[in-house]
Amino acid sequence: MSLIFFLSAQPDLSSGLGVWDLVLRKLAHAFLFGALTLLWLRALGPETPRALFWSVTISFIYAMTDELHQTFVPGRSGRPVDVGVDSVGIVIAILIARSQRFGGFFGSSTAAGTRSR
Repeated sequence: MSLIFFLSAQPDLSSGLGVWDLVLRKLAHAFLFGALTLLWLRALGPETPRALFWSVTISFIYAMTDELHQTFVPGRSGRPVDVGVDSVGIVIAILIARSQRFGGFFGSSTAAGTRSR
């Protein structure tokens, strides 16, 4: 969360790459909030629906407060569309966590205490 706060506090993150700058910044938004969600999910474990709910809730609320924070930084603006981009990252992170390829979070093999080690 401190990395996101630090980057949000920078007055200008423009790389001068034109359209690519916009695309890369939106991808960074999605990636950082997806990573934040996965970290919260890991920290709140065990793998339960409650941990999933709180990791998504904390990440989403932080996305909203991050945009609010940016409204106080000269040269930056908080935009609801960025909360949407952050939310896409959150959803992708949850889909990754739930996929069988990455351990099948909430899958049949991860029922309370039955995960193979």
